[in-house]
Amino acid sequence: MTEQPQPPNQPPAPDGYGHLPGPPQPSYGTPPQVPNPYAQSQPPTAPTGQPAYSFPTQPGAPQVPGRGPGTPSGRRRTTVIAAAAIAGALVLGAGGYALLAGGGEEDKQAGPAAPSSPPADPKASGTPDKGDGSGNGSQAAEDLNAGRKQGEDKVLWLKTAKVDGPGMGVQAEGQWVVGDTVVKSVWKNLTAYGAADGKEKWTLAFPAPVCSVTPHTTADAKTVVLYREGESDTAQCNRMRMVDLRTGKEVWSKEVPKEGYFDIMTAPTLGLTGDTVTVSRNGGSASAFKAANGDKLFGSGSAEGCRPDAYVAHNNKVISIAGCIEKDAVGEVSGADPVTGKKAWTYRLPEKYKVTSVYSLDPVVLDIGNDQKGERSIVVLGPDGTQRATVSGEGKFATECNDTALGSLEVCRNTVVDGGTLYIPTTADTGKANEIVAFDLGTGKAKWRTPSGDGRTLTPIRAENGQLIAYRSAEKDQGGEVVAIPAAGGTPTALLKHPSGVAAPIEKSFYTPKIDYVGGRFYISVSRLRAQGTDEKLLMVFGK
Repeated sequence: MTEQPQPPNQPPAPDGYGHLPGPPQPSYGTPPQVPNPYAQSQPPTAPTGQPAYSFPTQPGAPQVPGRGPGTPSGRRRTTVIAAAAIAGALVLGAGGYALLAGGGEEDKQAGPAAPSSPPADPKASGTPDKGDGSGNGSQAAEDLNAGRKQGEDKVLWLKTAKVDGPGMGVQAEGQWVVGDTVVKSVWKNLTAYGAADGKEKWTLAFPAPVCSVTPHTTADAKTVVLYREGESDTAQCNRMRMVDLRTGKEVWSKEVPKEGYFDIMTAPTLGLTGDTVTVSRNGGSASAFKAANGDKLFGSGSAEGCRPDAYVAHNNKVISIAGCIEKDAVGEVSGADPVTGKKAWTYRLPEKYKVTSVYSLDPVVLDIGNDQKGERSIVVLGPDGTQRATVSGEGKFATECNDTALGSLEVCRNTVVDGGTLYIPTTADTGKANEIVAFDLGTGKAKWRTPSGDGRTLTPIRAENGQLIAYRSAEKDQGGEVVAIPAAGGTPTALLKHPSGVAAPIEKSFYTPKIDYVGGRFYISVSRLRAQGTDEKLLMVFGK
């Protein structure tokens, strides 16, 4: 999942933590208990006295007051996990959490058809890149590294884009790092750049705007994108294409068939795992296709029992999320066979609860809530679908997920689950540091907390080699960092220190960016362009 000047003729820019101004949010007291027939044991009480690990201040680094930047990617959901626990309940006071401000109303109001455009880029010296593939970016690399301090790493390149698009701006959601290239989607194109120098490798044009992507690829570096059937933002997002990201060649293209009368494909969500592609749409239906050729495997219309609203695919697993009108509006989550869609297990949600976010499919970790009462809870399911634990801990927690207000879901990108641990970032008040909190998914209790320090934000990227990789955001006078935090907790170690000077305010100004750290390089790109016919920053890459 950054603080910038407000763009002209656009809704107000978000604050430093990605919250958009909106109507006053309701406050919630302790709700009545909701019995859960699937609870296996009493949810644990949140631990106290968790150790805090501070970032050491770099020599010569300025202490920057003020607001920290927003975390990469998408909308924000601010929550509080209550410390108290009551057996059998999945609400506030039972290891759950209550929505206090920001996320709920914002998600309902900010639909994908008219998102706010990013603020204008900060001014910088250098020669703009007109998109000729020369790889010089918006500035020469030596200019971008002006003001770099001893011990800091480098900006490798910065790519800009000049797009003259519709008034609401254009999407640029896709970013994939494949071998020695990084592929970026912008409006009607996918373009690959050399990871080391930014030189253009290939461009694949689409007949209409790309409208939905997945960050995942097949084992042989292919992915699926959806594009619209026409130029309009209201045109159906129902054309599916498999692309070889190594070559930029189309593998196959197909139209996504409707699942029913109310099959609204304005902003569907894509999933990809193994040889299965899932498409979940806004009208309460979903379907799955074979990645090899696009043939349909199964869908909501052929499902037994409750009709799935969405299929979520990740880590060679698929779950279905269904709203069961015939069962007094009690929804359910089921494990689904990736080839047939057949249910392997079913977890029935408490009455009037629905799945609001998915943090993991291995194990299944769900954010569930009752919007009418403002109640939320994070539950962990076992292999057979029974509730194993309820996460409990103090703090306001922020996650980047797909737009659930329209019925689509995907695995959250700014939370990480690995080795029985959930790593989730908190939000913080203006000018305050946020934290990454590690929760034991066996007990639901917090294991440790690591603050970002200096009023900045930490965002999990992934877990590997017994440690969590995270991004520490930039400030206007200090570059960001890629850090490694031991899985057992402890002092973070900097893997990459981004330069101060000219580069820092540019890095800080990325608006709801996409981020990756692969092969010792850090990639940060925009998710949307204003597309007013002027050069805008698109993709910035850091390395040794």
